[in-house]
Amino acid sequence: MLIEKLIRKLKNDPNYKWENPYSVRDLTCVMAVRFAQALRGLFLKPFLKSSSGLIFLGSNVKVRHAYQIRVGKNFILEDNVSINALSNQGINIGDHVSIARDSIIFCTGIISQKGTGITIGNRTGINARAYLGGQGGITIGNDVIMGPNVQIFSENHNFDQPGIPIKEQGVTRKAVSIGNGCWIGAGTTILAGVEIGEGCVVAAGSVVTKSVPANKVVGGIPARIIKSREV
Repeated sequence: MLIEKLIRKLKNDPNYKWENPYSVRDLTCVMAVRFAQALRGLFLKPFLKSSSGLIFLGSNVKVRHAYQIRVGKNFILEDNVSINALSNQGINIGDHVSIARDSIIFCTGIISQKGTGITIGNRTGINARAYLGGQGGITIGNDVIMGPNVQIFSENHNFDQPGIPIKEQGVTRKAVSIGNGCWIGAGTTILAGVEIGEGCVVAAGSVVTKSVPANKVVGGIPARIIKSREV
């Protein structure tokens, strides 16, 4: 099929195949949406720091400080995504990355305290309504998949002094990293300072408060190791 061959070329994946048959009407609707997104992407491309290929831009997408964003090939931003790249390191995105609808990605909260930035590796998919706060830095590896409603925080408010309003006690920033090939389940919350090793699975609805070694399955509130994926 012509469309299948085109996608193989775009993804640079000779093994890519349709898993189910689609009608001509199905394919026409899909291609019409992608064509409109590619046209919108042309208007964003000149404002980015760098880009290597096509950009597919959904409707009502908001991108601020685009001059601090680097993207690779075939970058997909679905409808209603909001990105603010203001930070020391900006936002760096690899090839074949998709960010689904209604996601919020930002690097600086309080304007007086410029944030660190966010890096997302190749072939990573971020599902709907993600919330990535990169004030303290977030690094996401290659081939990571995330369910909807994932939240990642890299900054916390200090609250040790009861006599002072919490908002006046400042913040503590700690970087978050997620290794290659992880699956982060729907509704997961990952807190500042957490490092998740490559190949991990985080069960849906978990709150990850401590770092996780590679190839572990974790779940719960707070998340604990359930089993190992190692043979």
